[in-house]
Amino acid sequence: MVVRLRSRQTLTDDVYESVKTLIMDHVIAPESRLSIDQLARDLAVSPTPIREALARLESDGLAIKEPLRGYTTTPILTPEQVRQLYGFRAVIEPWAAAQAARRRTAADLDEIADELDSIPGAPEAEDYESYRELANHDRRFHLLIAAMAGNEWLSGAFERTHCHLHLFRLGFTTGLGIDALRGHRTIAAAISAADPTAARIAMQDHLEAALTRLAATWGEPNGRPTAAEVGQ
Repeated sequence: MVVRLRSRQTLTDDVYESVKTLIMDHVIAPESRLSIDQLARDLAVSPTPIREALARLESDGLAIKEPLRGYTTTPILTPEQVRQLYGFRAVIEPWAAAQAARRRTAADLDEIADELDSIPGAPEAEDYESYRELANHDRRFHLLIAAMAGNEWLSGAFERTHCHLHLFRLGFTTGLGIDALRGHRTIAAAISAADPTAARIAMQDHLEAALTRLAATWGEPNGRPTAAEVGQ
């Protein structure tokens, strides 16, 4: 009998996604110690893929390695950090959408259409496992528009924020998914129509609506900021 073992890369990816899900769902709370040995026992793997996964999570900004202490999960975003992140996005993303409308090619439009088709609808459950594909789509969609703007510095700066991971970490709601997808389609339509003004406004509206939706989901549990705090 031939037993087909998982490749090392596949195993590492699986472990990474498993630990990330625990962090995103707050099963492992913010600012908690990440024990390599305990995680290896819980996931029934050796410590090696755990170490590799934690290094990737550190790159994502979901874990931090401290001398003599090992890895811990990072805090969730504070209200001020949320304001700063959306302030950053409000500067670069509407401009990027307008540039994308000016520069878009037939290949770009095909890529946007394929990306929109990759997510037929919003997930029904409110956990990261259900929202993972939407979070990945959200990241790909916004990175695609940044790339279409033709500015590599902008794309790199945006990707380094890992904003979609950190914002989805704050909470998931079914309404968030439905409204996000609707916003993406509006932005895509403006870009397809080669209308820079409409694309810029659509992106502005999308970001403002996203912040409003996100703030409405927050409460005291898990130490998450309240909507009133974000609006200060």
